[in-house]
Amino acid sequence: MAGFFRRRTRHERPAFQLYGASVAAARDPYLYATLGVPDTLDGRFDAVVLHVFLIIRRLNAGVDAGSALAQAVFDAMFLDMDINLREMGVGDMSVGRRNRAMWEAFHGRSAAYTTVWDDSPGLEAAFARNFWRGDEPPAGSAAAMVRLAMAQAACLAQQELTTLRSGSAHFLSAEEAAR
Repeated sequence: MAGFFRRRTRHERPAFQLYGASVAAARDPYLYATLGVPDTLDGRFDAVVLHVFLIIRRLNAGVDAGSALAQAVFDAMFLDMDINLREMGVGDMSVGRRNRAMWEAFHGRSAAYTTVWDDSPGLEAAFARNFWRGDEPPAGSAAAMVRLAMAQAACLAQQELTTLRSGSAHFLSAEEAAR
């Protein structure tokens, strides 16, 4: 009931639309079938994190940064995570703790990706560590994820901030981006 009285912000709708575009990109079967991203809850979480990270990175870039919208995209992601945990049957007493762990994982990955963004071997290592959680990634997959991230970032950089602020974002297909 408390959510009923929550004041909506002007960023809420576009934030959920941008988050939805990120989730759609993260669901591309090429990531799982060809690049070998684990088709697990953790693997899918990491794919969503990468695409949301790219949207937030784009929104915060440039002179006319969209930091309020970037925060709203983050909020949309974790509201959705909360709902998904509840739908999966996680008890009310555990949802907050699990959501907090995912929040921390998002921030950790974002910091790691930002730190090594201009260092392909470093970014490849960060992707291998996060996507494959200590397992050896399939040959060439971590490097393909670096190409994918760079291509998606370039694609987003070509999109006007006004377009993104309206809630519209376009991602390349994973196959095209990973070439």
